[in-house]
Amino acid sequence: MSFQQGLSGLSVSSKALDIISNNVANTNTIGFKTGSAIFSDVFAASLTGSNSGKQVGVGATLGAVRQTFTQGNLTTTNNPLDLAINGDGFFVVGRDNGPDVYTRNGQFELDKEGFIRTPTGEKLKGFQSPVTPGALPTPIGGLKDIQIPIVGSQPMPTSRVEIGGNLDANDLSAAERYPQLFGSTFTFPLPSGENWQDARTYNYSTSIKAYDSLGKSHELTFYFAKVTPTDTVPPSSVKLNENTWKVYTSVDGNYPLGLNNDGSPNPAQPNMVWTLTFNEKGTVNTPIAGPTAADPLTIPANFTPGANPIRFHVDFTDMRQIGGSYLITELTQDGYTGGELAGVSVGRDGVVTGRYTNGETRELAQLALQTFRNPNALLSIGNNFWEATTESGLTAPSKAGEGVAGVVSAGMIEDANVELTNELVQMIVQQRNYQANAQSIKAQDQVLQTLVNLR
Repeated sequence: MSFQQGLSGLSVSSKALDIISNNVANTNTIGFKTGSAIFSDVFAASLTGSNSGKQVGVGATLGAVRQTFTQGNLTTTNNPLDLAINGDGFFVVGRDNGPDVYTRNGQFELDKEGFIRTPTGEKLKGFQSPVTPGALPTPIGGLKDIQIPIVGSQPMPTSRVEIGGNLDANDLSAAERYPQLFGSTFTFPLPSGENWQDARTYNYSTSIKAYDSLGKSHELTFYFAKVTPTDTVPPSSVKLNENTWKVYTSVDGNYPLGLNNDGSPNPAQPNMVWTLTFNEKGTVNTPIAGPTAADPLTIPANFTPGANPIRFHVDFTDMRQIGGSYLITELTQDGYTGGELAGVSVGRDGVVTGRYTNGETRELAQLALQTFRNPNALLSIGNNFWEATTESGLTAPSKAGEGVAGVVSAGMIEDANVELTNELVQMIVQQRNYQANAQSIKAQDQVLQTLVNLR
């Protein structure tokens, strides 16, 4: 008699129970992937000779343990460095000793050196090559341990101001509105240089903060003054320069740049006044006369002691002149003072962005996601990590959103994909299988005992 079949049945049922118990134990393990047993039958032809039609099996064996890499549910957390992958990719983490490993557990934290680490100390990897400002990190140079700079953001001097809005086409120049105060030849500001901020001498004004190379702020005030029509075309008496405005710049409340105190142009400060001319549709004609990106307005050094002079130009292309209220819809500049790192966030594309106390944001790195042609061939090594094998089909690291790698959800974690109800049912099934195989051995024993007693 052979007990092999029953013993193999007990063995595979016991191993199946081990796998189910491991699944149940990891129900709350972030990023865990459930395993399932794959059984194989065993035959030995020598039991009945060479007749293949009379083969009797000698039991079962555990062929493989297959992990199911289906997407787990996403749970929201309050940690911006808790990350979940919605797709087939894996996070790439580096160890101090050994090759890179891969995980679906996105519970990360920032250490004192600025590295993004797992709870067990491994470093998250991604793309962090030196790039030009405003460009995304590229794969050039390969994967690197992502490190958030612990130094603050350096000041950026203002180099560009953008002003957009509407100047009322119905408005008149100061000389037209107040002929008794200002003659027909009046131009902003007051010729005497006194009380030049009298609101009757200009039409509109708007202010914005600008920054020098030391990060010190300076108030720039722009005065819009409509030009008085100075000539007519006979016999229609159509006025010239009807849609022309001058824009003057004051720094920190001082007299406008480019002018002497009597209002005449200052030869020592050339190219400091803009002239806006609008067409019959109300849009500004280009090019605009005045400082440009190639020849910017340079604020005299006495306004920025100890720092480099501020050099900037103003983009007026979004200005218009139509009948209606004066309105500034856009007023921005590209400079900022220094700031310290206030927080880190991660976008769906895996871009790690630093937020600074000066209100600036900076793209610091981009996460790398790894995919495999055969994830079932990955080697589990514990701590929610897998190692690549020759059978897993390692591919080149990709960025979030590329191919089947998936996208990154920040402030979320991926739960284990264990279906607890199914596992409990399978536990009952394997328990019954174990009992049935034990009965098979008991029956074999009874038959053998009967044979022994034949005397």
